[in-house]
Amino acid sequence: MYIISRCLLGVNCKYNGGNNLTPDVVQFCKEHAYVTVCPESAGGLKSPREPAELLVCKDGNLRVTDRGGIDRTEAFVRGAQISLQEALDRAEALGEPVEGAVLKARSPSCGVRQIYDGTFSGTLIPGDGIFTRMLRARGIPVMTEQNLKENHTNDKF
Repeated sequence: MYIISRCLLGVNCKYNGGNNLTPDVVQFCKEHAYVTVCPESAGGLKSPREPAELLVCKDGNLRVTDRGGIDRTEAFVRGAQISLQEALDRAEALGEPVEGAVLKARSPSCGVRQIYDGTFSGTLIPGDGIFTRMLRARGIPVMTEQNLKENHTNDKF
């Protein structure tokens, strides 16, 4: 079973009220068991909302703030925990392991290997979103919609 970012399947849960419908992800889901998640919605954040970015503080702690300067860290962490538990529960109900996740690139929740730097300047830095970090800590492979087709075709998932 796979964990899929809900926005990639056309659900309007993105910060701006839209979605990130990705045909390659839709096709992948036709061929695999999956559960959809949106850690930001699960954490109680509405759509539309102010965009948020992940900031790695000098002390190593992570903070998520929105463009208005409001700290949204608690909602992001809570949503990631809820989403992880939902996925694990679904996998158990299906009697399947979680084989991997296809997540939204650059998101403060779901970004894989690259996120925005927290300055709202469009600058990308190496790093993972909060939900991605939780999945990696459990050994669950993650990728984005941007490299799904290449990785899945090459059996890298």
